[in-house]
Amino acid sequence: MPLMPHEPRSSEAYMSLGEVEAIACAAHAAQQDKAGRPYAEHLRAVAEGVRARGGGDELVAAAWLHDSVEDGVLDDGWLAAAALPQVTKDVVRAVTKRPGEEPEAYARRILAAPGARLVKAADLAHNADPQRLAALDAPTAERLARKYSAMRTYLGLGPGD
Repeated sequence: MPLMPHEPRSSEAYMSLGEVEAIACAAHAAQQDKAGRPYAEHLRAVAEGVRARGGGDELVAAAWLHDSVEDGVLDDGWLAAAALPQVTKDVVRAVTKRPGEEPEAYARRILAAPGARLVKAADLAHNADPQRLAALDAPTAERLARKYSAMRTYLGLGPGD
């Protein structure tokens, strides 16, 4: 499947969630997570987490694409031209970490973009899942657990978020 954006003709011409999912999975097809699992499993879990937290289609689409620009599998030019609602694009940009960016600045950008906190909450929840962390060596799991916990604090996320 080509990773070409679709030209929107109207608000009804946005890509479907199925199309967004297919593009995200194709873009990340060569990637694995830190435990060696197909990266699409993480994307699916984050999308499901967004839906479970009450996120609508625009935020579910952002969940599918949340790591695409950061990981370099799609670029901002693709995102800008894609037939996606502006809120989806804004959330993807907000949750895209920038090289050398301090965690506090990253959290402020997430908090400033409507919907981005919900997507990041689902991402952090999956990343910090004890079963996922158990698949890693202990020092890596501990380092990541601290990192995810700190970001949850910066974002003001509680146990139920």
